[in-house]
Amino acid sequence: MLKVSHIDVYYGKVQALWDVSFYVDQGEIVSLVGANGAGKSTLLKTISGILHPATGTIEFDGNQIQNLPSHQIFEHLIVHVPEGRKLFPYMTVMENLQMGSYFPTIRKNRPEMLKWVYSLFPVLAERERQLASTLSGGEQQMVAIARGLMAKPKILLLDEPSLGLAPLLVKTIFEAIERVNQEGVTVLLVEQNVNEALTLADRAYVLENGKIVMCGEGRDLLKNDYVKQAYLGI
Repeated sequence: MLKVSHIDVYYGKVQALWDVSFYVDQGEIVSLVGANGAGKSTLLKTISGILHPATGTIEFDGNQIQNLPSHQIFEHLIVHVPEGRKLFPYMTVMENLQMGSYFPTIRKNRPEMLKWVYSLFPVLAERERQLASTLSGGEQQMVAIARGLMAKPKILLLDEPSLGLAPLLVKTIFEAIERVNQEGVTVLLVEQNVNEALTLADRAYVLENGKIVMCGEGRDLLKNDYVKQAYLGI
């Protein structure tokens, strides 16, 4: 479904990604793990068109998208849920969710998708008239993911969904991601919680200093001595 081939990405003159290649098959959960500053968020921003690679290609469903602007990439139903949630704080939960299906071509799906996201996160139905800024951190993260799902994505790019959340809320978020995937959405997950990310993933890639240094099935990487020592403190 998604194929990234030999991309280099820069911020001005500073190179952030070096010769990065990986793929995501339809129906998979693929995790990108690594330390802070490894280039994980940069990679998602490049796929979603916020940044553009200096070299290399990005293909989605056989179409090259590396030079498209973000709104055209969104039309391919590639949806990016950014780190830090990026909600509209003075809009209600409902209004934030509606923004996720703002494009005319997907607006017709609003009733169906609203019903689905409320089944995933029932608390949002109770909070639909509240301003986003009044929600807890966990509830805001639920709104961010639900807003992304309102577009009925083919692939969901999730950037640090568990960041700053209490353990119980982390469990809720990861259970929701698993359910979303079981219901047909392909997921590319960037996550510093390496144990959870690898447990959930069909496959995973380890990113260090802008380069992919390791890949494999999620549970196999969990048993890898280097991963255990470098990322799990074992």
